[in-house]
Amino acid sequence: MRLFGTQEVRENELYIGGMSVSELKKQFGTPLYVMDVAHMKAQSKLIKESFSHPSISTGVMYASKAFLNLAMVKFIQDQDYLIEVVSEGELYTVEQAGYPLQNVFFHGNAKTAAELDYAFRSRVGTIIIDNHQEFVMLKAQHPGGFVQRVMVRLNPLIESETHEYIQTTMNDSKFGVYAYDESTLTLVQSIQKDHRFAFVGIHSHIGSQIVNPNTFYAQVESMMGIVRDYADKGISIQEVNLGGGFGVAYTEADHEVELAVVLPNMLKTIALFCEEHQLTIPKVYIEPARSIVANAGTTLYTVHSTKTTPSGKQFCFVDGSMADHIRTVLYQATYDAVVANRATDPVNTTYTIGGRACESGDIIVRSVKLATPQAGDLIAVSTTGAYHYSMASNYNRFTKPAVVFVENGKGKVVVKRETLDDLLRNDVK
Repeated sequence: MRLFGTQEVRENELYIGGMSVSELKKQFGTPLYVMDVAHMKAQSKLIKESFSHPSISTGVMYASKAFLNLAMVKFIQDQDYLIEVVSEGELYTVEQAGYPLQNVFFHGNAKTAAELDYAFRSRVGTIIIDNHQEFVMLKAQHPGGFVQRVMVRLNPLIESETHEYIQTTMNDSKFGVYAYDESTLTLVQSIQKDHRFAFVGIHSHIGSQIVNPNTFYAQVESMMGIVRDYADKGISIQEVNLGGGFGVAYTEADHEVELAVVLPNMLKTIALFCEEHQLTIPKVYIEPARSIVANAGTTLYTVHSTKTTPSGKQFCFVDGSMADHIRTVLYQATYDAVVANRATDPVNTTYTIGGRACESGDIIVRSVKLATPQAGDLIAVSTTGAYHYSMASNYNRFTKPAVVFVENGKGKVVVKRETLDDLLRNDVK
């Protein structure tokens, strides 16, 4: 298994953040989401330093859907990042953590009336308008007394090479308004005429887990072309949000985006475009949450049993399931794993790591070579920091795992393990 961040092997055992997997299980149990704080800090610093240009004002925001809890909000605030939310629940979490809401960007393609009311009451910094009807709702609900910053999400029809479920700018995407439709220009002009709103710019997000740098460069060219076209019509675009989607490595075979190369090139392209077309350079944002948390996360499981099917397929069953690891089922995502308490033992057999949910599709890792697992061994599945805790469910009435931040040999629970009583908390007889 490829090692990320502070992961290392000492005396045949995997350590994360200076803690052995055996000690992590002893203190916190399994299944367990483990987040490497030092790695998150290093990635946050790399991104901010790479997304910098002498002629361009930039902002980096954390898309909270990737991984969010009170401790993570505090971490993001310490990194001096902006935050993007897409729901009332995410906004509430950010607010309760004490994060300044003027630095929040509120996305979402179907914001409810309650969510918009909450956004107005809490004075969210910027609302990203997804469609025409949403602006109608905004106008109807604006309480008056202040000017609300807004951006418009555009679909520039940039094709991305990723799973169809995480492509967001195809011609049938549910996100945004078509960038080149005359009605989109009319929408922007309508916003500008309403003194209760300040139209500041445009947003796009072309998909997730994209590893081809040319896709991002094409997005930049497209969005800057829109800035130029709007300038020709007398509309000033002060800010451009390019979203995220920067691919990370999940297995040894995966490619990943070299952020230290791609991010400066994106900004260089913007500076040259504006110089060539005599445009005022807008402020530019990105949303690289997966790049911060994905490789920082490891899920620990305890081996329950093994089985060989009549076809010869080897299963290794663990104490987790698709309820805490849905991406393999949902996106056919691939992962690396290791028998973490025997990390340097010879890997001699290919296993499918299965969960304990009552579903044939409950697979955590479809195919991985492991040292022969034994009951009680610890399996570490890497790169689970993004979207695993966020997507966890109580399917089969399983309780959700705890989340632990580890750094300098110490672990801190940031989300408590659910109990059976938690499962019944909202039930009514």
